[in-house]
Amino acid sequence: MLRGLLWDSDGVLVDSERIFFEVNRDYFRLHQIDLSEQNFFDWFLASDCGAWHLLKNQGMTPAEIDACRRSRNDRYTKRLMSEESLLNLGVANVLARLDSRIAMGVVTSASREHFDAIHQNLGLMRYFEFVLTAESYIRSKPSPEPYLLGLKQLGLPGRQCLAIEDSPRGLQAANAAGINCIVLRNAMTRHHPFTGAYRVVDSADQLLVEIESLL
Repeated sequence: MLRGLLWDSDGVLVDSERIFFEVNRDYFRLHQIDLSEQNFFDWFLASDCGAWHLLKNQGMTPAEIDACRRSRNDRYTKRLMSEESLLNLGVANVLARLDSRIAMGVVTSASREHFDAIHQNLGLMRYFEFVLTAESYIRSKPSPEPYLLGLKQLGLPGRQCLAIEDSPRGLQAANAAGINCIVLRNAMTRHHPFTGAYRVVDSADQLLVEIESLL
């Protein structure tokens, strides 16, 4: 029986993956690095290494790379604050339909700063019992640690829960935590087969059908 839902944020609740790619692409261009969409998928969405190893290859010290990361983060925050709404089409309806029927939490790899910048005016947080951001745990996805912490917050075993993801590393994290995962693909991930997912869908309407079939 399905009793809990754990939602990713970027790419699932909100359409922010493209913006994060553009901010990283433009930032690394300042260092004469051409970050392609495939690079972004491989380094940011399929794994958690980012593109910082490219700056290390240029001879940057760890302290210099940390400063670059902070600069990139500041650029991303400003970009997010300039967007009117990043709400994914149909997601608010899905959450409203599920409200009071099942326990729900957010498990995201985003920082609290970026999460708050995105969600400050969306009105989605009333549907969730808790939010876990990057500051909540030590090892990010694809480690299972974020989802294991999410299960602890829900007080439920993995077999009674479902994760909603959009990336390969999110799927890997959910599966490693013993949670079935539905992948909601977006423009940045539509080409990927997501082997190992419980279901793969391409719209919020399809997602709602799959969730309700388990309730």
